[in-house]
Amino acid sequence: MTTTTGKRRKTPFFDRIKVTLFLVIVSAFFIWKDVNDPFVTTGDAFADFAATTLGRILLGLLAVEILRQVHYLVSEHWAGYNRLWADRIFEGTNRQVTKRFGDFTRFRVRRVARWAVLVVIYAYLAMLLRDDIGSPAEAITRAPDIFLDLLPIILQFAFYGALVMFQFVAIFWFLSRGGIDIVFPEDIETRFDKVWGQDHVLSHIKENIAFLEKPDEIEAKGGYIPGGILLWGPPGTGKTLIAEAIAGEVGKPFVFVDPGAFIQMFFGVGILKVKRLFRKLRKLSLKHGGVVVFFDEADSLGSRGMSLGGTPPTEGALGEYLSSCNGFSYLSPATQHSLLEALGSHDTTAAPRGGLVNRVVMGAGMGGGGMGTLQALLTEISGLTKPRGLSNRIRRILGMKPKLPPKYRILIMMATNMPGALDPALLRPGRIDRMYKVGYPSKDGRLRTFQGYLAKVKHNLTPEEVDKVAVTTPYFSGAKIKDLVNEALIHAIREGREQVTFADVWHAKALKQFGPPDDHEYVVRERWAVAIHEASHAVAAHLLRTHAAIDIVTIERRGDTGGFVSNIPIEDRFTAWRSEKEADIKTSLASLAGERLFFGHDNSSGVTGDLMAATRTAAAMEGVWGMGDQLSSFLGLSQSAIGAGPDPTDRVLRSLGPQVERKLQTLYDEVYALLEEHREQVLQLAGVLVDRKTISGDDVAEIMGTPQGSRTIHRPQGFIAFDPEGGDGGDVSRYTSIPSLPKSGKVKKAKAKKKKKSDDDDD
Repeated sequence: MTTTTGKRRKTPFFDRIKVTLFLVIVSAFFIWKDVNDPFVTTGDAFADFAATTLGRILLGLLAVEILRQVHYLVSEHWAGYNRLWADRIFEGTNRQVTKRFGDFTRFRVRRVARWAVLVVIYAYLAMLLRDDIGSPAEAITRAPDIFLDLLPIILQFAFYGALVMFQFVAIFWFLSRGGIDIVFPEDIETRFDKVWGQDHVLSHIKENIAFLEKPDEIEAKGGYIPGGILLWGPPGTGKTLIAEAIAGEVGKPFVFVDPGAFIQMFFGVGILKVKRLFRKLRKLSLKHGGVVVFFDEADSLGSRGMSLGGTPPTEGALGEYLSSCNGFSYLSPATQHSLLEALGSHDTTAAPRGGLVNRVVMGAGMGGGGMGTLQALLTEISGLTKPRGLSNRIRRILGMKPKLPPKYRILIMMATNMPGALDPALLRPGRIDRMYKVGYPSKDGRLRTFQGYLAKVKHNLTPEEVDKVAVTTPYFSGAKIKDLVNEALIHAIREGREQVTFADVWHAKALKQFGPPDDHEYVVRERWAVAIHEASHAVAAHLLRTHAAIDIVTIERRGDTGGFVSNIPIEDRFTAWRSEKEADIKTSLASLAGERLFFGHDNSSGVTGDLMAATRTAAAMEGVWGMGDQLSSFLGLSQSAIGAGPDPTDRVLRSLGPQVERKLQTLYDEVYALLEEHREQVLQLAGVLVDRKTISGDDVAEIMGTPQGSRTIHRPQGFIAFDPEGGDGGDVSRYTSIPSLPKSGKVKKAKAKKKKKSDDDDD
């Protein structure tokens, strides 16, 4: 502590006197207790205290402390004196010692010195506490006798300490149990043939199994076995089933870790559970040649970070018109998906190594298992590989090199539908090496899943009907398909039949997708008004859409929904086109056009949600999706910390309101003319709805007398008109090949040069 002037930095007053004050108070106490005026005066008591060993020690320490403070006081006022002691004497001595003696030698000397000090302290304490010991040397020589005399007291204190420790150990041992289930190979019946609709995931999973069964092949070439798999995706898509199938295929024990296993009341219990889990995994791995451990709902493990504040986006007000009659339900599923994503309100099952994983974190503190639980898990998954066991401890005591630890074949699997909540350190290579999205099955996957579950019940569905059910159930997970088949069976039994029919499946689909209808009955005028409203939607959707088909049309009331038209995608596609978005807007505006057409330019408030959906879609086309005159995207503006900025369509409407209104007016005029052209069919369809309340898309096609999307197919434009085979457009579903691309300039020049050389050779 030397200042720039060379003097020692001044010490605060209390820090300077605190040791001296303590020694004075202790010495005064021993002197005061011997004072007994007039027989023993203070001077006599001081002389007697100074004659004792303790008195000499305390007074000596007091003199040394006073001398030390005088030394510091001089150093604070005299720079030369301070540099003499600090730089030359103390630092010089340290340099000489460091130069002459090695680190280990100094360590051993310090250790001997510490033991010597402890022995001296023991000797003087024994001499003070026992009257039969007259000198420190005698205390040292009689140490065994003193220890034997104190042994009963030592054992008594040790017993009480062990009893208290045992109580804590027993409590924590009891709390650390549970939440972990082990299923042995002979008890696992699930195989890959029981997993339907996820073939693309299984093909990658089988590669990991090959590594687990034959690890030497990759390790012999200098690689390492991928030890972690993350299955992420929406709920019910078969993540847990895949994990069970892996354990069944490899014939290894399957350890299931309950999602709440590490969430405990007391700090430290979660860490004990992690240690106990991996100790068990290592034993199972050595005994069976490998083990599969599965962490279900891995997002419950949490993250080491704190929440960034704010709330992740939810549907909120969007949900009010997403499921209502006059809302997003008239948009095609692809448009609904795109619009919700643009609004920041779609499902947040994003890729785990994308932006969300660095912005949305959960579970600090008690959440996610408690402090230290996740850190312990990270350490166990890929921490320092330590030699373990009693034999290695004995070898270490004997100075022998410990045996290298065995290679534990542990396949760690995790499943979550919230990958953004996982800690980035958990997802790094070496811990989680493979990440597979277990998403909604495709049409072929749904078909295989329906075939699998229908094979377990009696049914009379034809292959064509099963295929139709698979087509009409987009975004259905395996769990939802299983539930749908079960609901169809229940309906058949309720009707007194043993076989499931297509009508049972269709009824179960409507019940599961839209809920049971209410007993509400409309008055006659309102029933016709709702029927006209829904019939206008249905006619526009049937004539204009080639990318989505009508599933059902209903005027039955369900909660706050007075009726709706349900749509299903015809193909599994990744992109949507401007013409398709415009068809969706026309379908939404058809209710307003239809009501004004049939009720003398009067309309109900039931078109509110339709106008909202049309406006939002048009705004997104103009300012977000690049489907208007605006080239810039309002979605590229500033976003919040959690990755979902404010609704961009609000900014579009404020900036480009007139453009959005012009687009809506143009599309409204077109759909009004379309409904006016098909006025009789709208009335006919409305009459059927009044009579039957609910009809299917096939019924709509039969009433219309034309196939789905007939107006668009007969007047193709844009994407629908593209014909790689050189035809006149039309049905793009028949395209099976991609036109060959034009050759590059280099290829053409090379061919021309080769042809010229051939001609020269001929000459």
